[in-house]
Amino acid sequence: MTLFKLFYTLSLFSVLVVAQKSELKTYIVHVQKLDSHIQSQSHEIETYHKSFLPFRTSTDQHHQLIYSYKNAISGFSAKLTAQQVETMKLKPGVFSARPEKMYRPLTTHSPNFLGLHQGTGLWKQSNFGRGVIVGVLDSGIFPSHPSFSGEGMPPPPAKWKGKCDFKATECNNKLIGARSFNLAANVSGTDAEPPLDDDGHGTHTASTAAGRFVSNSSVLGNALGTAVGIAPLAHLAVYKVCFGPDCPESDILAGLDAAIEDGVDVLSISLGEDATPFFNDNIAIGSFAAMEKGIFISCAGGNSGPFNETITNDAPWILTVGASTIDRSIRATAKLGDGQEFDGESVFQPLDFPPTLLPLVYAGSNGKDDSAFCANGSLAGVDVGGKVVVCNRGGGVARLDKGREVKIAGGAAMILANLEPDGFSTSADAHLLPATHVSYASGLKIKAYTNSTSTPLATILFKGTIIGDPLAPVVASFSSRGPSVTTPGILKPDIIAPGVNILAAWPVSVEPNTDFNLDSGTSMSCPHLSGVAALLKSAHPNWSTAAIKSAIMTTADVVNLEGNPILDQTLTPADLFATGAGHVNPSSAGDPGLVYDIVAGDYIPYLCGLGYTDKQVGIIVRKTIKCRSKISQGQLNYPSFSVTLGSSQTFTRTVMNVGEAMSGYSVKIIAPPGVSVIVKPKKLDFTSVNQKETYYATFTRTSNGTSTFSQGYLIWVSTKHVVRSVVSVKFT
Repeated sequence: MTLFKLFYTLSLFSVLVVAQKSELKTYIVHVQKLDSHIQSQSHEIETYHKSFLPFRTSTDQHHQLIYSYKNAISGFSAKLTAQQVETMKLKPGVFSARPEKMYRPLTTHSPNFLGLHQGTGLWKQSNFGRGVIVGVLDSGIFPSHPSFSGEGMPPPPAKWKGKCDFKATECNNKLIGARSFNLAANVSGTDAEPPLDDDGHGTHTASTAAGRFVSNSSVLGNALGTAVGIAPLAHLAVYKVCFGPDCPESDILAGLDAAIEDGVDVLSISLGEDATPFFNDNIAIGSFAAMEKGIFISCAGGNSGPFNETITNDAPWILTVGASTIDRSIRATAKLGDGQEFDGESVFQPLDFPPTLLPLVYAGSNGKDDSAFCANGSLAGVDVGGKVVVCNRGGGVARLDKGREVKIAGGAAMILANLEPDGFSTSADAHLLPATHVSYASGLKIKAYTNSTSTPLATILFKGTIIGDPLAPVVASFSSRGPSVTTPGILKPDIIAPGVNILAAWPVSVEPNTDFNLDSGTSMSCPHLSGVAALLKSAHPNWSTAAIKSAIMTTADVVNLEGNPILDQTLTPADLFATGAGHVNPSSAGDPGLVYDIVAGDYIPYLCGLGYTDKQVGIIVRKTIKCRSKISQGQLNYPSFSVTLGSSQTFTRTVMNVGEAMSGYSVKIIAPPGVSVIVKPKKLDFTSVNQKETYYATFTRTSNGTSTFSQGYLIWVSTKHVVRSVVSVKFT
């Protein structure tokens, strides 16, 4: 019997292994690039890609191939079994093949907060981004929204080669392109669905980057004002690559491929996945191809904060964006029976909610975690009828779902309390019942009060939109932090931008006649920078993508509105792994004085220096590479420094003058504690625009303290410009 069971188990295991090997999956396949004279012919490229596929008939071959990529990578995506992949890998020219990954979306007053005003500054200098094409890879768009009106817009540039998958009347001189890339439709041979946004994420991000002026915009009567994107006269090209919560990697690559071919100037990608080596990261690979074509790429840095080493989209040719607050809050104050008041936020502010004190209860008072988080069905046995209910944030339960559970259980209102990691970061949500979202510190005091009396009472006072928070910007708790796991010698994120409670276009009405919504995430920060890049492209059409990035980083603000260091969610000074170079200052970026430029070829010795093989580097740059030259990560001509210090290290940097022809700069050093920084030469003199000068920065440890990290600044100062590079040091 024992022998029979063993035989049966082994047989079942063998069947499962065979079944697994014969299961069809979507694979991304990187292959050797065709000769350049053939590369321009799409049908030749597709035939070449098909030659790698195992098939019995031409029909089988047709159904295996999903996308044949022309620009983003040298390769294709196909439906294959594991056995077929192993056979295919034996063919000459196949560099790699792996199952596709699934990406996720990383989900107004902000232009004014950023210093963008009509008739002055960068808006005037760039003519609102006129003539620039911003490509958005996301969940599609709602084309009839007033934010995408074509009225008064100039026609797209002559270089534009894209198309519109909507009815002709739904695209215009603002929304010049809209395409959908749906793997399922492509494989089945059916027509792809139109790029209509059924989620809201894509409409929100597109309008944040380049939406038109729309007056009297609000959400549930709050945040009232004129909604406008960062580059309101830029053109939009939308590529739908997300369907529900899923954004298949093969579809993302297809969108990237099309955007490069269509002629976009800026790519906005608010999608993410865990960081991985660049040769396995197809957003990084496709973005490298885009960068070579002069396309600027802005990506969300991820929503996995406040924990270190969570940053994603961290390739140095990508602008990696973190999230911060603006100076607006939509205030809802929790008032307790003993007179204590705690300010929180909620966009749902019912006018008929009485200020009368009601019984207060903590949902977790029964000792159950599910109840504390107000999870679905968890309050069925808790007496919450007619009471104000305190729920903990998190626990895998969406904030709105907590309110729904309270309402179903008969609760009158909700106080949503942060746990420690989220600190003081709160969100203004359209709750389903009267509610306020309060900080961790406030939540502790509210819970302590519920235990201090047998008859705890509370109510919520709704105070509307408040502008003028002197602590803004504050880094959001959810914003992913560095250091980069993939490339610790490059400081990431690069920059932070508004990403909390951002008002932008929405495909459905939150209330009658209100087609705007508030949303938060690095998904919202990313399009702010895409819009800024569009403004800079328009104002400085000859700047490289690296020059634009440098201008953004070296002019960033490192202090808040009251002139003190930028804070994080604990309301203590944020470190560089949270802020990167600082908070974007668009008007200053339009006139940076000096820039740190990088051309595509400079990345090859950097990639070789990461320890990648010739083949792995070749996958990224899409050509045959021999790693004869290598540099350390810190030697890349990056606008910031990320130094690992044991013995002394010297880094070389070259700056290019984009300011006044006759100008001189002196170095100012704010050395990281425990570090000596020596810069040679100490002065840089320029006699012409685009002149380049090189300097050397030597970092030496001066003390053996207990800190692991230290930070400071290396600043070049002229009579008109301050060019700041942040310096992060890790001691070993």
